[in-house]
Amino acid sequence: MIDNARLDLLFAEYGRAIAIALVVIGTLALVASGWAVANPSTTTEAQYADEHVSTELHTSAEVVQDGTLWNEGEYLENNDVYMLNDSPMLTLEPETTVQSEREDVSVDDAEITHELEARYEATRDGDVFWNESHTVLEETPTVEDGVATSSETIDVESYRDRQDELEQELGGVGDVDLEFVLSVAYDTGGTEGTDEATTPFEVTSTAYWLGDSASMSETATQQTGTEETTESRSLALIAGLSLLGTISLAGAVGIVRRTPVDETVARRKIHERRYAEWISKGSIPMWIGNYHVSLDTLEDVVDVAIDTNERVVHDTQRGLFAVVNDGVVYYYSERGQWEETAWPEMNLSEHGDSSGDGDEPAITPEEMDLEGIDDFSDLDEEGFEDDEDVWKQL
Repeated sequence: MIDNARLDLLFAEYGRAIAIALVVIGTLALVASGWAVANPSTTTEAQYADEHVSTELHTSAEVVQDGTLWNEGEYLENNDVYMLNDSPMLTLEPETTVQSEREDVSVDDAEITHELEARYEATRDGDVFWNESHTVLEETPTVEDGVATSSETIDVESYRDRQDELEQELGGVGDVDLEFVLSVAYDTGGTEGTDEATTPFEVTSTAYWLGDSASMSETATQQTGTEETTESRSLALIAGLSLLGTISLAGAVGIVRRTPVDETVARRKIHERRYAEWISKGSIPMWIGNYHVSLDTLEDVVDVAIDTNERVVHDTQRGLFAVVNDGVVYYYSERGQWEETAWPEMNLSEHGDSSGDGDEPAITPEEMDLEGIDDFSDLDEEGFEDDEDVWKQL
């Protein structure tokens, strides 16, 4: 185990609290690690699908007479312009296409309704002051392969005649414009709505055409469901929590094994290392010095050594730190006063307990090999004084 006085002091003061904190941290970390293994992360992702509804107004016309441009019986489709004499009848075909990314929706089950109106508008300086509308077609066609088509054929000359009639009625006060308004209502099962497009219909004495392309498109995005993805949690996180828990519990065990620690001893060791350059190990005799001054701490002894330019002597047998200066001994000892440090500390526990209940002493005269020796038998006769007299003289 690491021999560190600062750690010993820390454990002496806060060892119990630190050990408890490490146990709590370690337990929580291991529990969290186990939970992370047993509960993988689950990600829920919404699934979306798009539905597209687009509509175009197609035109076609049959050529009714031979001419320089076409022959009788030909069919013209989506021409930019049609000749009135060659193709007096115009077929209008609204076509709606339904596309869906949803697997639970069949595009053929969609319901589509086409409505086409012819609208006359009387305008002056760009402002409409009168209008008239009539329905050209209104139909709900069958959807096949996602396509719904309606159809209506009109006599173009009848529309020109009505336009001329209205202009004569106005007498030059304003202009009469003709346009087609296409409305589409749809219900695909996933989404529903209506669209509208307008295109001018220009008719002259020789030709006719649609001014703009009457087309429209709508896209709707819908949530079709959710998808759950399960993934194991980060191995680094699990390993980190496990390592943290193991280290924390091991640290708590280490602190318990290291304690209890004597706080006073730990502080003394810190001071010894801090002031090692002022301390020398040696032996301090009892009789040295005329005066003995007991100081409270080792730091005080070092301060005296610094002030007197002396060294501190550490007598390890007596547990004594002392500075001798001019017959005065400044000392510090955990064992107490100067006289209490006279004898070195001895651990006699390993020699047995001499105060036991046995009849024989711990060391017998035979073991000491003193039998038959009479050197001390007649001390009083040789002139030695009694022990009591000797102690009185001392």
